[in-house]
Amino acid sequence: MKVVVTSKIPRVGIDVLEDAGFTVVGNPSERLLSPLELKDFVHGADGILCLLLDKIDREIIKEAGKNLKIIANYGVGFDNIDMAAAKERNILVTNTPSPLSSQAVAEFAIALILSLLKRIVEGDEFARKGNFGGWRPEIFLGENLEGKTLGIVGLGRIGCLVAKMGKALGLRVIYNKRTRDSCLEKEFGLEYMSFDNLLYESDIVSLHVPLTKETEHLINTETLEKMKDHSFLINTSRGRVVDEGALVEALKSGKLAGAALDVYEYEPLINPELCGLPNVVLTPHIASSVRAVRDEMAIMAGKNIVEALNRKTPPNLVK
Repeated sequence: MKVVVTSKIPRVGIDVLEDAGFTVVGNPSERLLSPLELKDFVHGADGILCLLLDKIDREIIKEAGKNLKIIANYGVGFDNIDMAAAKERNILVTNTPSPLSSQAVAEFAIALILSLLKRIVEGDEFARKGNFGGWRPEIFLGENLEGKTLGIVGLGRIGCLVAKMGKALGLRVIYNKRTRDSCLEKEFGLEYMSFDNLLYESDIVSLHVPLTKETEHLINTETLEKMKDHSFLINTSRGRVVDEGALVEALKSGKLAGAALDVYEYEPLINPELCGLPNVVLTPHIASSVRAVRDEMAIMAGKNIVEALNRKTPPNLVK
Protein backbone atom coordinates (compact mmCIF):
# COMPACT_ATOMS: atom_id res chain seq x y z
CA MET A 1 0.00 0.00 0.00
CA LYS A 2 1.07 3.55 -0.78
CA VAL A 3 1.46 6.30 1.81
CA VAL A 4 2.31 9.84 0.72
CA VAL A 5 4.06 12.24 3.09
CA THR A 6 3.51 15.84 2.04
CA SER A 7 6.53 17.37 3.83
CA LYS A 8 9.74 16.29 5.47
CA ILE A 9 9.16 14.77 8.93
CA PRO A 10 11.56 13.06 11.36
CA ARG A 11 12.93 9.80 10.00
CA VAL A 12 11.47 7.78 12.88
CA GLY A 13 7.98 8.32 11.47
CA ILE A 14 9.00 7.05 8.04
CA ASP A 15 10.60 4.02 9.67
CA VAL A 16 7.28 3.11 11.31
CA LEU A 17 5.59 3.08 7.90
CA GLU A 18 8.35 1.24 6.05
CA ASP A 19 8.72 -1.36 8.81
CA ALA A 20 5.02 -2.11 8.32
CA GLY A 21 5.69 -2.86 4.66
CA PHE A 22 4.18 0.26 3.10
CA THR A 23 5.59 2.12 0.12
CA VAL A 24 6.35 5.64 1.32
CA VAL A 25 6.46 8.51 -1.17
CA GLY A 26 7.87 11.75 0.22
CA ASN A 27 7.75 15.29 -1.06
CA PRO A 28 11.00 15.67 -3.03
CA SER A 29 11.14 19.44 -2.46
CA GLU A 30 11.80 21.36 0.73
CA ARG A 31 8.81 23.62 0.17
CA LEU A 32 5.06 23.40 0.66
CA LEU A 33 3.28 21.84 -2.32
CA SER A 34 0.87 24.06 -4.24
CA PRO A 35 -2.79 22.90 -4.44
CA LEU A 36 -2.20 21.67 -8.01
CA GLU A 37 0.98 19.83 -7.03
CA LEU A 38 -0.77 18.34 -4.02
CA LYS A 39 -3.54 16.96 -6.24
CA ASP A 40 -1.01 15.11 -8.36
CA PHE A 41 1.01 14.03 -5.35
CA VAL A 42 -1.82 12.30 -3.47
CA HIS A 43 -3.23 10.44 -6.48
CA GLY A 44 -3.60 6.73 -5.76
CA ALA A 45 -2.64 6.99 -2.08
CA ASP A 46 -3.97 4.62 0.57
CA GLY A 47 -2.87 7.03 3.28
CA ILE A 48 -1.88 10.70 3.47
CA LEU A 49 0.44 12.04 6.16
CA CYS A 50 0.12 15.82 6.04
CA LEU A 51 0.97 19.00 7.91
CA LEU A 52 -1.25 21.83 9.14
CA LEU A 53 -0.29 24.02 6.18
CA ASP A 54 -1.53 21.38 3.71
CA LYS A 55 -5.14 22.19 2.84
CA ILE A 56 -6.76 18.78 2.39
CA ASP A 57 -10.06 19.90 0.91
CA ARG A 58 -12.80 18.06 -0.96
CA GLU A 59 -10.93 18.29 -4.27
CA ILE A 60 -7.73 16.84 -2.83
CA ILE A 61 -9.66 13.99 -1.20
CA LYS A 62 -11.46 13.28 -4.48
CA GLU A 63 -8.21 13.34 -6.45
CA ALA A 64 -6.58 10.84 -4.09
CA GLY A 65 -8.99 8.21 -5.38
CA LYS A 66 -11.00 5.32 -4.03
CA ASN A 67 -8.14 3.67 -2.11
CA LEU A 68 -7.72 6.49 0.39
CA LYS A 69 -8.50 5.23 3.89
CA ILE A 70 -6.77 7.65 6.27
CA ILE A 71 -5.56 11.24 6.51
CA ALA A 72 -3.04 11.50 9.33
CA ASN A 73 -2.28 15.05 10.40
CA TYR A 74 1.14 15.75 11.89
CA GLY A 75 -0.10 18.11 14.58
CA VAL A 76 -2.83 18.48 17.17
CA GLY A 77 -5.10 20.68 15.06
CA PHE A 78 -6.96 19.39 12.02
CA ASP A 79 -8.78 22.48 10.73
CA ASN A 80 -6.84 22.10 7.46
CA ILE A 81 -8.86 18.97 6.62
CA ASP A 82 -12.38 18.93 5.16
CA MET A 83 -13.91 16.71 7.82
CA ALA A 84 -17.30 16.52 6.09
CA ALA A 85 -15.74 15.30 2.83
CA ALA A 86 -13.67 12.71 4.71
CA LYS A 87 -16.72 11.46 6.60
CA GLU A 88 -18.73 11.07 3.39
CA ARG A 89 -16.03 8.73 2.10
CA ASN A 90 -15.55 6.92 5.45
CA ILE A 91 -11.96 8.16 5.50
CA LEU A 92 -10.41 8.21 8.97
CA VAL A 93 -8.77 11.40 10.22
CA THR A 94 -6.16 11.36 13.00
CA ASN A 95 -3.95 13.85 14.80
CA THR A 96 -0.96 13.72 17.14
CA PRO A 97 -1.84 15.04 20.62
CA SER A 98 1.61 14.44 22.07
CA PRO A 99 1.90 14.76 25.87
CA LEU A 100 5.41 16.12 25.36
CA SER A 101 3.99 18.69 22.94
CA SER A 102 1.56 19.98 25.55
CA GLN A 103 4.43 20.56 27.98
CA ALA A 104 6.51 22.28 25.30
CA VAL A 105 3.71 24.63 24.24
CA ALA A 106 2.84 25.51 27.83
CA GLU A 107 6.47 26.35 28.60
CA PHE A 108 6.63 28.42 25.43
CA ALA A 109 3.51 30.39 26.38
CA ILE A 110 5.12 31.24 29.71
CA ALA A 111 8.33 32.20 27.88
CA LEU A 112 6.35 34.60 25.68
CA ILE A 113 4.72 36.15 28.74
CA LEU A 114 8.14 36.70 30.30
CA SER A 115 9.54 38.06 27.02
CA LEU A 116 6.79 40.66 26.86
CA LEU A 117 6.67 41.78 30.46
CA LYS A 118 10.46 41.85 30.82
CA ARG A 119 10.95 43.40 27.34
CA ILE A 120 13.62 40.82 26.55
CA VAL A 121 13.33 40.98 22.76
CA GLU A 122 13.45 44.78 22.74
CA GLY A 123 16.51 44.74 24.98
CA ASP A 124 18.23 42.12 22.82
CA GLU A 125 17.75 44.19 19.67
CA PHE A 126 18.93 47.34 21.45
CA ALA A 127 22.11 45.64 22.66
CA ARG A 128 22.89 44.01 19.30
CA LYS A 129 22.69 47.38 17.55
CA GLY A 130 25.45 48.71 19.80
CA ASN A 131 23.20 51.10 21.68
CA PHE A 132 24.05 49.88 25.18
CA GLY A 133 26.10 52.53 26.97
CA GLY A 134 26.05 51.10 30.47
CA TRP A 135 23.53 50.55 33.23
CA ARG A 136 20.81 53.17 33.57
CA PRO A 137 17.97 53.18 36.13
CA GLU A 138 15.08 53.70 33.71
CA ILE A 139 15.94 51.78 30.58
CA PHE A 140 13.44 49.18 29.27
CA LEU A 141 11.33 49.20 32.40
CA GLY A 142 9.32 45.99 32.54
CA GLU A 143 6.83 44.49 34.96
CA ASN A 144 6.80 41.72 37.56
CA LEU A 145 4.46 38.76 37.17
CA GLU A 146 3.72 38.20 40.84
CA GLY A 147 0.29 39.47 41.81
CA LYS A 148 -0.92 39.93 38.25
CA THR A 149 -3.95 38.10 36.86
CA LEU A 150 -3.47 35.54 34.09
CA GLY A 151 -6.63 34.70 32.15
CA ILE A 152 -6.55 31.36 30.34
CA VAL A 153 -9.06 30.87 27.55
CA GLY A 154 -9.44 27.12 27.02
CA LEU A 155 -8.45 24.79 29.86
CA GLY A 156 -7.39 21.65 28.01
CA ARG A 157 -4.06 19.86 28.44
CA ILE A 158 -1.99 22.91 27.54
CA GLY A 159 -4.17 25.38 29.42
CA CYS A 160 -3.91 23.30 32.60
CA LEU A 161 -0.13 23.24 32.38
CA VAL A 162 0.02 26.99 31.79
CA ALA A 163 -2.23 27.47 34.83
CA LYS A 164 0.06 25.33 36.98
CA MET A 165 3.16 27.22 35.85
CA GLY A 166 1.42 30.55 36.28
CA LYS A 167 0.50 29.75 39.86
CA ALA A 168 4.12 28.80 40.56
CA LEU A 169 5.17 32.25 39.34
CA GLY A 170 2.82 33.97 41.75
CA LEU A 171 0.08 34.81 39.27
CA ARG A 172 -3.60 34.80 40.11
CA VAL A 173 -5.05 32.45 37.49
CA ILE A 174 -8.60 32.68 36.14
CA TYR A 175 -10.02 30.66 33.28
CA ASN A 176 -12.89 30.23 30.86
CA LYS A 177 -13.96 27.09 29.03
CA ARG A 178 -17.21 25.69 27.69
CA THR A 179 -17.77 23.54 30.77
CA ARG A 180 -16.74 24.66 34.23
CA ASP A 181 -14.37 22.21 35.97
CA SER A 182 -14.61 22.41 39.77
CA CYS A 183 -12.06 19.59 40.20
CA LEU A 184 -9.37 21.53 38.34
CA GLU A 185 -10.32 24.67 40.24
CA LYS A 186 -9.56 22.89 43.50
CA GLU A 187 -6.44 21.13 42.20
CA PHE A 188 -4.76 24.26 40.83
CA GLY A 189 -6.49 27.01 42.80
CA LEU A 190 -8.20 28.52 39.77
CA GLU A 191 -11.20 30.81 39.43
CA TYR A 192 -13.83 30.33 36.72
CA MET A 193 -15.17 33.41 34.96
CA SER A 194 -17.37 34.23 31.99
CA PHE A 195 -15.38 35.14 28.88
CA ASP A 196 -16.27 38.83 29.16
CA ASN A 197 -15.35 39.01 32.84
CA LEU A 198 -12.07 37.21 32.16
CA LEU A 199 -11.15 39.83 29.57
CA TYR A 200 -12.03 42.62 31.98
CA GLU A 201 -10.06 41.14 34.91
CA SER A 202 -6.91 39.83 33.20
CA ASP A 203 -3.56 41.57 32.97
CA ILE A 204 -2.48 38.79 30.60
CA VAL A 205 -4.80 36.76 28.35
CA SER A 206 -3.41 33.48 26.99
CA LEU A 207 -5.35 31.64 24.27
CA HIS A 208 -5.50 27.83 24.23
CA VAL A 209 -8.53 26.96 22.11
CA PRO A 210 -8.98 24.91 18.92
CA LEU A 211 -10.08 26.68 15.75
CA THR A 212 -13.83 26.24 15.27
CA LYS A 213 -16.65 28.36 13.89
CA GLU A 214 -17.17 29.65 17.42
CA THR A 215 -13.53 30.55 18.08
CA GLU A 216 -12.61 32.09 14.71
CA HIS A 217 -11.93 35.78 15.42
CA LEU A 218 -12.79 35.21 19.06
CA ILE A 219 -10.43 38.12 19.65
CA ASN A 220 -11.84 40.99 17.59
CA THR A 221 -12.52 44.71 17.88
CA GLU A 222 -15.38 44.16 20.31
CA THR A 223 -13.60 41.70 22.59
CA LEU A 224 -10.36 43.67 22.54
CA GLU A 225 -12.28 46.69 23.78
CA LYS A 226 -13.43 44.59 26.76
CA MET A 227 -9.87 43.75 27.76
CA LYS A 228 -8.25 45.59 30.65
CA ASP A 229 -6.36 48.70 29.57
CA HIS A 230 -2.63 48.10 29.02
CA SER A 231 -3.01 44.31 29.21
CA PHE A 232 -1.13 41.68 27.20
CA LEU A 233 -2.34 39.04 24.70
CA ILE A 234 -0.60 35.70 24.06
CA ASN A 235 -1.59 33.35 21.23
CA THR A 236 -0.06 29.89 20.84
CA SER A 237 -3.31 28.26 19.67
CA ARG A 238 -4.50 28.99 16.12
CA GLY A 239 -3.85 32.11 14.09
CA ARG A 240 -7.42 32.74 12.98
CA VAL A 241 -8.60 32.92 16.58
CA VAL A 242 -7.30 36.52 16.47
CA ASP A 243 -8.39 39.26 14.06
CA GLU A 244 -4.94 40.69 13.42
CA GLY A 245 -6.25 43.94 11.95
CA ALA A 246 -8.17 44.63 15.15
CA LEU A 247 -5.15 43.61 17.22
CA VAL A 248 -2.90 46.07 15.38
CA GLU A 249 -5.31 48.91 16.13
CA ALA A 250 -5.50 47.94 19.82
CA LEU A 251 -1.71 47.92 20.04
CA LYS A 252 -1.26 51.21 18.19
CA SER A 253 -3.86 52.96 20.33
CA GLY A 254 -2.26 51.79 23.57
CA LYS A 255 -5.32 49.79 24.59
CA LEU A 256 -3.02 46.76 24.82
CA ALA A 257 0.47 47.03 26.25
CA GLY A 258 1.76 44.21 24.08
CA ALA A 259 1.13 40.93 22.28
CA ALA A 260 3.09 37.76 21.59
CA LEU A 261 2.11 35.51 18.70
CA ASP A 262 3.42 32.14 17.58
CA VAL A 263 0.61 31.60 15.05
CA TYR A 264 -0.91 33.89 12.43
CA GLU A 265 -4.23 34.63 10.80
CA TYR A 266 -2.93 34.05 7.27
CA GLU A 267 0.00 31.78 8.09
CA PRO A 268 2.69 31.64 6.82
CA LEU A 269 2.14 35.32 5.99
CA ILE A 270 2.63 37.74 8.88
CA ASN A 271 0.84 41.07 9.00
CA PRO A 272 3.58 43.63 8.17
CA GLU A 273 2.07 46.12 10.62
CA LEU A 274 2.70 43.67 13.44
CA CYS A 275 6.34 43.43 12.37
CA GLY A 276 6.74 47.17 12.79
CA LEU A 277 5.49 47.36 16.37
CA PRO A 278 8.11 47.28 19.16
CA ASN A 279 5.66 45.91 21.75
CA VAL A 280 5.05 42.69 19.82
CA VAL A 281 6.97 39.41 20.03
CA LEU A 282 6.67 37.23 16.92
CA THR A 283 7.87 33.63 16.60
CA PRO A 284 7.54 31.26 13.59
CA HIS A 285 5.07 28.63 14.96
CA ILE A 286 7.72 26.93 17.09
CA ALA A 287 5.95 26.46 20.43
CA SER A 288 6.25 22.67 20.20
CA SER A 289 9.60 22.71 18.42
CA VAL A 290 11.53 20.28 20.60
CA ARG A 291 13.33 17.26 19.09
CA ALA A 292 11.68 14.74 21.42
CA VAL A 293 8.27 16.24 20.63
CA ARG A 294 8.76 16.20 16.88
CA ASP A 295 9.96 12.58 16.97
CA GLU A 296 7.03 11.52 19.13
CA MET A 297 4.57 13.22 16.77
CA ALA A 298 6.12 11.50 13.75
CA ILE A 299 5.86 8.09 15.42
CA MET A 300 2.25 8.77 16.43
CA ALA A 301 1.30 9.79 12.88
CA GLY A 302 3.00 6.70 11.47
CA LYS A 303 1.26 4.38 13.94
CA ASN A 304 -2.10 5.98 13.17
CA ILE A 305 -1.65 5.08 9.51
CA VAL A 306 -0.40 1.56 10.23
CA GLU A 307 -3.41 0.78 12.40
CA ALA A 308 -5.90 2.26 9.94
CA LEU A 309 -4.49 0.43 6.92
CA ASN A 310 -4.56 -2.80 8.92
CA ARG A 311 -8.29 -2.22 9.47
CA LYS A 312 -7.87 -1.35 13.13
CA THR A 313 -8.96 1.76 15.00
CA PRO A 314 -6.02 4.19 15.11
CA PRO A 315 -5.09 5.44 18.58
CA ASN A 316 -5.64 9.13 17.80
CA LEU A 317 -8.84 9.04 15.77
CA VAL A 318 -10.54 12.43 15.50
CA LYS A 319 -14.21 11.99 16.36
